[in-house]
Amino acid sequence: MSNTTPPGSGGPEFLESSAGAPVAGDPAGSSDSRKRLLALGGLVGVLAVGGGAVWAASSFLGTGSQPAEAMPASTLGYVSIDLDPSGAQKIEAIKTLRKFPMFRDRIGLETDDDLRERLVEEIVKSGECEGLDYAEDVEPWLGDRAAMGAADLGGDTPAPILVVQVKDAGKAEDGLDHLFEVCGGDAEESEDAGGYVISGDWIVIGKNEAEAQQVVDATEQGSLADDDDFQQWTGEAGEPGIVSMYAAPEAGEFLGRYLADMGAMGGMLGGPSLDMNEFDPGTGELEPPTPGESPSVPPEVQEALADFQGAAATMRFDDGSFEVEVAGNAGMTSATLLAAEDGADGIADLPEDTIAAFGMGFTDGWFQTVLDQMAATSGESPDEFVTMLSEETGLDLPEDAERLLGEAVTISLGGDFDPEAFFNGGPAELPVGVTIEGDPAEIESVLDKLRPQLGEEASLLEAESDDDSVTISPNADYRATLLEDGGLGDSAAYTSVVEGADDASVVLFVNFDAGNWLSDLAGDDPTAAENAEPLSAFGITGWMDGDTSHTIMRLTTD
Repeated sequence: MSNTTPPGSGGPEFLESSAGAPVAGDPAGSSDSRKRLLALGGLVGVLAVGGGAVWAASSFLGTGSQPAEAMPASTLGYVSIDLDPSGAQKIEAIKTLRKFPMFRDRIGLETDDDLRERLVEEIVKSGECEGLDYAEDVEPWLGDRAAMGAADLGGDTPAPILVVQVKDAGKAEDGLDHLFEVCGGDAEESEDAGGYVISGDWIVIGKNEAEAQQVVDATEQGSLADDDDFQQWTGEAGEPGIVSMYAAPEAGEFLGRYLADMGAMGGMLGGPSLDMNEFDPGTGELEPPTPGESPSVPPEVQEALADFQGAAATMRFDDGSFEVEVAGNAGMTSATLLAAEDGADGIADLPEDTIAAFGMGFTDGWFQTVLDQMAATSGESPDEFVTMLSEETGLDLPEDAERLLGEAVTISLGGDFDPEAFFNGGPAELPVGVTIEGDPAEIESVLDKLRPQLGEEASLLEAESDDDSVTISPNADYRATLLEDGGLGDSAAYTSVVEGADDASVVLFVNFDAGNWLSDLAGDDPTAAENAEPLSAFGITGWMDGDTSHTIMRLTTD
C-alpha cells in the first residue's frame, strides 16, 4: 500500500490497494480480497472481545478520544467498543468473567495476558496470515477503541463504516501494508474490496477508498460526537461503558423504507408477504400472496418508525455485576404500558425467599391501546379484532381485561419450588401465584367467567382476597403466604439488581441463590452446575421519564 498524501500537505493519508481487479470468473481473487477485510475485522473483533489485559495504571486516567469523533453526524447507527472507559470497569470485567469455570478453562485470560496477541497467534496457527507477527506488525499501531456504523452519505442506502483507533499513523500504514501482504496479498482486488484512510488517530474503512474519503470529508463538516441527538441519547443511557450503541432519529425512516422495499421484493419474487392477513391461524402457515396484490408494511408500523426519535444503550461492568442500560423515545403502546409507577409495589411485599417475580402497573385504557396495536398488526379492524377475542375468551373486552388485571399485577414463584415435583406432580405442588391490586369484586366477577371454561383445571384460579387485592394460586399454602407482607423489597439480592423501584413501571427479578432450584435444574451435569454457581441475581427495571423510556438489565455474581 502507498501513502498518496503529498509530503507536508497535512491532509489525511490514503491507504491504496494494489491496482487491478479480479479476473472474471476467478473466485480466488475475491476470496483473498475478503481475507484482507476479515483480517482487519478480526483485529477489531479482538478489541470487542477484550483487547489487551495488560493495562498500565496511567491508562486508567481519562477516557481519551472516542470513535464517534471519527464518524459523521449523519451516522444512523453506531456500535462502539471502548476498552478504556475507566480502569475499575476493565478490572471488574476480568474479575467477573473469571468466576465462571468455562471462561477460565477455555479462555484462560489472566491479568498479565494480552488477548490481542493471543488471538492473532490463533489466526496465524489456522493457516491464515502466515508470517504475521503481533509484536512487530500489529501492537505498535493498534489502539484500544473501534466502532462500526452506517451513515447517510447521500446514497440510496446507508454506507457501512468501520473505524479503528491507531497509536501511530506511520506505523499503522507500515503494519497494514504487511497485514494485507500476508493475508491474501497475491489477490487482485475488486472495486469494493475495501478502502482505507488514515485520518488523525483513526483508520476509517469504507466499501472503497472513495467512500472512506467521503466519510472523512463529512466528519470534518460535523462529527457524530458533536451531534445533539447523539449527545442527548447517549447521555440518557447513563455512564459510558465497554460497549455503547446508538440509533439516530433518521434510522426509523431508513428502516421503514427498507421494510417497504423488502415487502415489495417479496411480492415480486412470490415470497412471503409482510401482510398478516396472509397468516392462517388454523394451519399456522402463510398463505400465498393474492395475484397482483402488493404486500405492505402496516401503516401503524410505518408511522411508528417515522416518529422514532432515537435511542441508545450502554453495556458495563460494575462491582461484580454486568449491566445494560437502554434509553429511547417510547411509542404509543410502550408509553401507555410504562406510564404507571407502581409496578414494583407488589414485588416488594413478596416473601424474601422468592425465586422469581414479575410486576407491572397499568393505566386506564392500556388494554385498548394494546388491542389497537394488535389489530393493526393482524390486518383486522379494531372492532373486528375485539369481537373475535371476546368470542374466543368469553369476556367482554376491553372492559373485562382491565377489570381482571386491575391497577397492577405481580406473578411470583416461591422459594420451595421443587423442579421434580413440578414435572411429576399436579398444579397444587407448584408455589406460583398471581396477586392483582384492584377492586376484588370486579376481579372475581371476571374470574367467574373464566373458571367454567377450564373445567377440571379450574383449581388453577383458586383465589383469596383482602380489601384491595386478589391472590390466585393452585397451591393453598403459598396462596396464604402471599396474603402476608414479606421482605423481598429490602433484601440484598433484590436491591442489587432492581434500579429505582419506587418509580418502576415494570420489574422482573430472579434470585439464583434462593433455595436449590438452580442446582436441581443442572441435574447431573457438573459443567452446568459449576458455571451456574457464581450467579447471584438478575433484574430488569423499566420506567418512563417524560417521553423517554428507560430500561436497566443487571446480572450480579457472588
